[in-house]
Amino acid sequence: MISKETILASAQQTILAESEAISRLVDFLTEDFVKAVEIIYQSSGRLVVTGIGKSAIIAQKIVATLNSTGTPSLFLHASEAIHGDLGMVQPGDVVICISKSGNSPEIKVLVPLLKRFGNKLIAITGNTTSFLGKEADFVLNTYVESEACPNNLAPTNSTTAQLVMGDALAVCLMEMRQFTAEDFAKYHPGGALGKKLLLRVGDMLDTTHKPHVTPEANIKTVIMEISEKRLGVTAVVENDKVIGIITDGDIRRMLNKTETITGLTAKDIMTVNPKRIKSTDLVSDALNILEDFSITQLVVIDQDEYKGVIHLHDILKEGIV
Repeated sequence: MISKETILASAQQTILAESEAISRLVDFLTEDFVKAVEIIYQSSGRLVVTGIGKSAIIAQKIVATLNSTGTPSLFLHASEAIHGDLGMVQPGDVVICISKSGNSPEIKVLVPLLKRFGNKLIAITGNTTSFLGKEADFVLNTYVESEACPNNLAPTNSTTAQLVMGDALAVCLMEMRQFTAEDFAKYHPGGALGKKLLLRVGDMLDTTHKPHVTPEANIKTVIMEISEKRLGVTAVVENDKVIGIITDGDIRRMLNKTETITGLTAKDIMTVNPKRIKSTDLVSDALNILEDFSITQLVVIDQDEYKGVIHLHDILKEGIV
């Protein structure tokens, strides 16, 4: 049985080995990296990323990062490329080929085909004097002295270095494209950030169940409307305009102060000039207002037209915080 101290020591050694391998990449950056970024940025086509084995898995991750940050990319498995999938590569595309050794049989077959098509080729390799390193237009050096694997066999340091080099490319391209958080949200509409930056108040409104009463409505009618619509509030509407709101909290406070509700109407207990927002405003803006004023509902009004109510609970259900 291996002791817990041995397990922790092994984990620490692996993490340190990989972090040291990554830190050395800084010294390997050359003018080729700059030219690679520029050629990708200026390309009228897509970025095709290919590899074999574990490098192919890293290629897929790099493609995912590039696509989500504004650089149209696709993954091409090196072995499938030489059996028909090479047709994915179109004129104007730039190709990144990832290989630790740079001498894999599939790479030796694929590279001359890519060169024949005239596509610019960028190598991410740990062996700059390899077949791939010599044939590529630009070489990004990801050399590592050894793997974190105790047998120096399983790709660990080398694949981490490849991934980090891909991230460096993606971030540089983001900066060149002036890619903003709003741009990122467009590619992640279903995520929390996408919702925060894209979701509008009108997207969440149920306009068929907007609570409202007249100023003359009695308290029973007000309570029934709040209860039926289940938003904890009702708008008080006169001549198609919201003149106030009544919350369930207003009802409780009224009952504590008043011996009888006979003769009381909505206008007697409503709050005038309620906090409001437009349906075209961002839901994140609505959340900020709710938090700033410690309230749970906002009436939604567009040019004096009452659209409905947005509730804090509904916003939180969408994962917007």
